[in-house]
Amino acid sequence: MRVGALKLKLQLICGDSYAMGPGKADVLDAIDREGSISAAGRALGMSYRRIWLLVDEMNRCFAERLVETRAGGSRDRGAHLTDCGREVLAAFRDLEAQSAAITESAAYRELTRRVRETPLID
Repeated sequence: MRVGALKLKLQLICGDSYAMGPGKADVLDAIDREGSISAAGRALGMSYRRIWLLVDEMNRCFAERLVETRAGGSRDRGAHLTDCGREVLAAFRDLEAQSAAITESAAYRELTRRVRETPLID
């Protein structure tokens, strides 16, 4: 790890749940790319159940569904992002990019200039 590295993790809260965070954004990206929850899970190294629970939580936290699914027997089976899902994902990725810009600020440079390489030992 780099001395003075700043770790920011954006998480949008909904009651006692996280409506959106980096992992859920990755899930939405994978569903959009792969076209199904099971394929998204394989791509991310996660179980179908885990992905499904994350999608369910996101869908319950937002005013509109982010992901729509179609049953296995239909011609257009699988999962896809809704228009709202695409907009939420784009807004979240934009916030991530904006937060990354903090490391270019004078305040960040001042903090990293003053931080030790390792903590003092008592």
